[in-house]
Amino acid sequence: MGDNTARLVRVERIHLEQDAGKSIHDMDPNMSFVDLNRTGVALMEIVSKPDIRGPEEAAAYLTKLRQILRYLGTCNGDMQSGAMRADVNVSICLPGQYEKYQATQDFSHLGTRCEIKNMNSMRFIQQAIEVEAKRQIAIVEGGGEVVQETRLFDPDKMETRSMRSKEEAHDYRYFPDPDLLPLVIEQAWVDNINATLPELPDAKKARFINDFGLSDYDASVLTADLDSSSYFEETAKGRDGKMAANWVINELFGRLKKDEKAITDSPVTPAQLGGVIDLIASDAISGKIAKDVFEIAYTTGRDPAEIVETEGLKQVTDTGAIEAAVDAIIAANPDQVAKARENPKLAGWFVGQTMKATGGKANPKAVNEIVAKKLNG
Repeated sequence: MGDNTARLVRVERIHLEQDAGKSIHDMDPNMSFVDLNRTGVALMEIVSKPDIRGPEEAAAYLTKLRQILRYLGTCNGDMQSGAMRADVNVSICLPGQYEKYQATQDFSHLGTRCEIKNMNSMRFIQQAIEVEAKRQIAIVEGGGEVVQETRLFDPDKMETRSMRSKEEAHDYRYFPDPDLLPLVIEQAWVDNINATLPELPDAKKARFINDFGLSDYDASVLTADLDSSSYFEETAKGRDGKMAANWVINELFGRLKKDEKAITDSPVTPAQLGGVIDLIASDAISGKIAKDVFEIAYTTGRDPAEIVETEGLKQVTDTGAIEAAVDAIIAANPDQVAKARENPKLAGWFVGQTMKATGGKANPKAVNEIVAKKLNG
């Protein structure tokens, strides 16, 4: 959850269904069409128990479930293309009734539920739950009874509407095929699968925090999907983890978002981004120059070290040259010197002027030290 509250959502069962054909009514004013392209395709349906208490929890659960499925390689989780969809069951109850359900697992403590079919975005799922809950509350508070049925959500009108009624609870149940024998799975096979599972997102997040010293937020961003976590880990190998995380999240992700590119389409490889970080760590370039090097590498694919050498971007670490630049600026600005000596915070102006005079190539730490020494001397 967003407030770091952990919530256990139990799984009732996982079963396979066959995708059905669908009717299309909006392609011709006088005719309806039948799309059978996906008919017979196996669908894995994961049915959860009624442990989710609201729209945000529903979205958090589905986000986590999608993340796990992606890590396992089971599904790409693309809801827009139909690779993952959700049917949402919504019911309401009086304060205290949910706690009675939790204690007894007696469903009579919960209100009559309605199912909202084929939701394909986290935003629509949250909106649909809110709209449907308000609809049911209005019915109950008006003295009516909620009818168990299947409904559709209209995001344009922000309403749910009836699709078909299901008056009996067993209409919602999973029906085994009577012609198929029970499938008995050997425990050894299950144990072997469990032992060979890849590292799952929560475990990877905990490892990133522990091994690389990342914040909870940074680790969450980097482990949101497997490709991003792999990119970061390759970039951070043998380097400062926090610095690598900052460059991946702020510079790379920011640039990719601007260009509407996925991490898998990044023009900058982990080795190239790592090269930029190495140049900063060795004091070959400053953080400001590093951003220019990154931009050139991003647009041209050139090696960062080669860019620094060819473009003359190597950081000036010669204290004599930096001192000469500072002396020239101090000599040309006596009034500013007097003000800075009265208010030390104004020393930053001299630092900025020195960096400007050296084309941003001067070592910032050396500039700060020399400016402080000259103004206080």
